Amino acid sequence: MIYDVVIAGAGPVGLFLACELRLAGISVLVLEKNVDPRAPLKRLPFGMRGLLAPSIEAFYRRGLLDDMAAPQRLQDEAGSNSASSAGRGGPQPRRQIGHFAGIPFDQDKVDTSKWPYRLPSPAATSMAADMEHIEAVLAARANAAGVEIRRGLSVEGFDHADEEVIIRAGSETFHGRWLVGCDGGRSIVRKAGGFEFAGTDAEFTGYSVQVEMADPDQLSLGRHYTPTGMYFQSRPGTIAMVEFDGGACHRSQAITLEHVQAVLRRIAGSDVTLTALRLATTWTDRAYQATTYRKGRLLLAGDAAHIHSPLGGQGLNLGLGDAMNLGWKLAATIRGDAQLALLDSYSSERRPVAAQVLDWSRAQVALMRPSMHSRALAAIIRDLIDTGDGATYFAERMWGVSVRYDLGCSHPLTGRSAPDFELADGSKLGALLNKGRGLFLDFDASRPFQALASGWSDRITYIASEARDSLGLSALLVRPDGVVAWAGEADCSHVEAAQAASQWFGEAAEML
Repeated sequence: MIYDVVIAGAGPVGLFLACELRLAGISVLVLEKNVDPRAPLKRLPFGMRGLLAPSIEAFYRRGLLDDMAAPQRLQDEAGSNSASSAGRGGPQPRRQIGHFAGIPFDQDKVDTSKWPYRLPSPAATSMAADMEHIEAVLAARANAAGVEIRRGLSVEGFDHADEEVIIRAGSETFHGRWLVGCDGGRSIVRKAGGFEFAGTDAEFTGYSVQVEMADPDQLSLGRHYTPTGMYFQSRPGTIAMVEFDGGACHRSQAITLEHVQAVLRRIAGSDVTLTALRLATTWTDRAYQATTYRKGRLLLAGDAAHIHSPLGGQGLNLGLGDAMNLGWKLAATIRGDAQLALLDSYSSERRPVAAQVLDWSRAQVALMRPSMHSRALAAIIRDLIDTGDGATYFAERMWGVSVRYDLGCSHPLTGRSAPDFELADGSKLGALLNKGRGLFLDFDASRPFQALASGWSDRITYIASEARDSLGLSALLVRPDGVVAWAGEADCSHVEAAQAASQWFGEAAEML
């Protein structure tokens, strides 16, 4: 059997990409080296991940948000009940909703009016979920959609031909028209495919550990910067720490109780004694990116395409964004709905987004270095982030609200995530994208857009309706990933819409 697409890796990125491809009827095989998808590091506390606006919107647009949000909803309800029982009317604590290199910013400082194209929506700007739950939800959707998932099989090599990729995994061989590497930072697909991987090397080794201490009171809770690094103890025995050793201890030796104790003593400047090591993992600030995400019939997504430190929690979101962008483009290419230029836009659109995140990570490392220069710079950033404009800027960057693809159009909404318009019948744009088709929203049915859109009926759903708030627009062309391909105001013409669609499909405008 020849699969349309073989995906290496059944993490969140690989699974979400598989779901996207199946929406278009593409046959998909996912190969995963781990037999059991469950693992201690995927659960609380180290498995917690912050989902940001683009990811939350993607899950909402595919009907996955309720399942993703279920654990947080229960946690919020429990917290609300706890707060009510503690008493009413007292001062409420400031809600910290993010940080930059450990410098927090508060929700009450963020001015969302600066984001005029965000309408009320079930998709919030941030939420929390653990990796095990995220993967379970996506695996359930993939299985229900007919994705074939083979666990205990790792891609070990492949032969790349003009029409197919022959993949070796264990003692088996598989054939696919395309191979997508979603197999992590040490991606076999990237290495064997000869992708160039460029960036900056590590400055530190980071540790996330669960330990027991002889005297827990000897180590303070909270985040602490010291002359040798940083440690953050969220609760007794749950510690993240950073030692600026050039990444020397990441995956280079066994992480023993004695080693963790020695590092913690150096960073904290305390003779703390550890009595047990329950869980430990290391990480670094190495920041690298593939110079292209496509070589022939090979593609990269997620950590296979870009790696950086987990500071700010943007890595998973970056990978999910890759999957959302790539899925419909690869499906359209396979089905013959678009020319190859559309697939090439995956790399040209997503690489700049990843480059910004990598620089965001590097900037945080610069503030964390154990030097007087970094402490002085951090003090200035702290003052800036405590202002309304500063908190709004950092929230916009961290939450991904500012992401915009360059689609060559002047309208400020083009290339951005589509607002969640509420139509006259109460339906919302997000729900209208559940099937993975593009949309042409016509807020003024007196214009000749219906006849124009009828030529795209196999790829785009045409809807004519007034909206509760149309933001001054008369029509809108939305890609399957929820990105605005074209926005027309009162004086717009159908010719502009045709030109935008021609760029989307990779066809000549006169063919539409």
